[in-house]
Amino acid sequence: MPHHDSPAPSPHAADWWRQAVVYQVYPRSFADSDGDGIGDIPGVTSRLPYLADLGVDAVWLSPFYPSQLADGGYDVADYRDVDPRLGTLDDFDEMVRTAHRLGLKIMVDIVPNHSSDQHVWFQEALAAAPGSAARERYVFRDGRGADGELPPTDWPSSFGGPAWTRVPDGQWYLHLYAPQQPDFNWDNPEVREDFHRTLRFWSDRGVAGFRVDVAHGLAKDLRAPLRDLGEQRSYQPDALPVDGSHPLWDRDAVHEIYRGWRQVFDAYDPPRFAVAEAWVRASRRTAYASAAGLGQAFNFDFLGARLDAAELHTLIDSALADARGAGATSTWVLSNHDVVRHVSRYALPGDCTKRDIEAWLLTDGREPAPDLPAGVRKARAAALLMLALPGSAYVYQGEELGLPEVADLDRADLRDPMWVRSGGRVKGRDGCRVPLPWTREGATFGFGPGGSWLPQPADWGRYAADVQSGDKESFLELYRAALRLRRTLVADEALEWVGSREQTRRGLLHFARAGGWHTVSNLSDEPVPLPRGEVLLASGPLTGDELPPWTSAWLRTGSASDR
Repeated sequence: MPHHDSPAPSPHAADWWRQAVVYQVYPRSFADSDGDGIGDIPGVTSRLPYLADLGVDAVWLSPFYPSQLADGGYDVADYRDVDPRLGTLDDFDEMVRTAHRLGLKIMVDIVPNHSSDQHVWFQEALAAAPGSAARERYVFRDGRGADGELPPTDWPSSFGGPAWTRVPDGQWYLHLYAPQQPDFNWDNPEVREDFHRTLRFWSDRGVAGFRVDVAHGLAKDLRAPLRDLGEQRSYQPDALPVDGSHPLWDRDAVHEIYRGWRQVFDAYDPPRFAVAEAWVRASRRTAYASAAGLGQAFNFDFLGARLDAAELHTLIDSALADARGAGATSTWVLSNHDVVRHVSRYALPGDCTKRDIEAWLLTDGREPAPDLPAGVRKARAAALLMLALPGSAYVYQGEELGLPEVADLDRADLRDPMWVRSGGRVKGRDGCRVPLPWTREGATFGFGPGGSWLPQPADWGRYAADVQSGDKESFLELYRAALRLRRTLVADEALEWVGSREQTRRGLLHFARAGGWHTVSNLSDEPVPLPRGEVLLASGPLTGDELPPWTSAWLRTGSASDR
């Protein structure tokens, strides 16, 4: 059945984000301008022409704020400044100006669930007495046991271990992530108003939107006595209560917070936009994406799915329906800074679970042995599939170069707190954060004039942007061609499935967009007949009238039903 929505907006309109391609920059690993081994804001500015040429609409920067890097920058010491190692506010302003001259919008990460323990407020809280106003900005509680020596609850940290740390005067503070990331108390009006000030600060500097970290975690049930989780201690989005009653995650009260944010956003022309990172049930994700809230929410189902046509058909239908219900558009993601890069995921056996992938990392990527050529072929097919879907596509830096996961990082080089907090049971996310290769040659492959904060593989130069540029068979040129075509082909937000369910069960995923634009993906090990039409782009070589295994093609035909 066709899915009909409103016409796609101009990229310059207030709702530019509905069909945008957003490129995620992890600043410390993108480009280093001063040779200290850490990517920085001037480095981002220097590479903006590359991103404009790539064809993206917006650039989303992961945190660049002052930080002790206890969690890769997601421990923020000052929400209204730039880490001195990454530059200055003047550097940020120059980056925004350059982006605007190139037709690019800038989005920034906002981290509202927790701050750094170096934040001035938390330092004030540590110096203040129990029950003080300074401590009320965070979550401090007395412990249990005869002398308060036990944590207030059984709540776990997402990085392993308990979610409570004791301070010298005997109280405990809450941190759902690392101990260096104390959670804010969002029942406190001072916290709410300060974040409104932060949103205005960056919006006034020309920021068009925000990615909201842990958007589902802000509202907590902090009424005394605090509730233990018991059997609910293992956090799984699909196991969260459907009524929003979990003490920590996806509580209904969180949406009151975002209604306040929406008032801030709507005071600007055009209104500012946000996308929620909310790991919640699909049925509850739409609330974050409402027009009265943030506007859009990440749909990670596509990222986590197998490349199975029937599974993806169902998932796409569901995602589009959910987005329509929220008055938003869906988001499509293949990789980001938190997951193993999809070239490597697709190189592993198709039945690998998240736990299997974590176990694979612990073998330094040796067991099971990845089939990298297969991973590349599947990743190229998945890219054309994703970029053809209605909604926003989020591209993680290096994805357009076909970068694989660096799975064999030495333990001594690991920086992710997951490694330490899990007792070595989870290797963590450093393998997808290795600095980018820009040039074939050089000590850091063009990342910067010095070293790099994470070691790059010896063969990293084979993936470099300068190697791939101009090579029609390369990953980079596939993305450039796809994004160039996408701008001309996306006329509305409708999608119509073509073909039978039986064809889908055999691995064929075929849908049409406006103007007779068809996307056909053969997600099987056998060739299938190629539908009639003008081939606009294919993820791999085509042979005669057949679509080879694990290949996607874009075609233009006379009508939506023409096969």
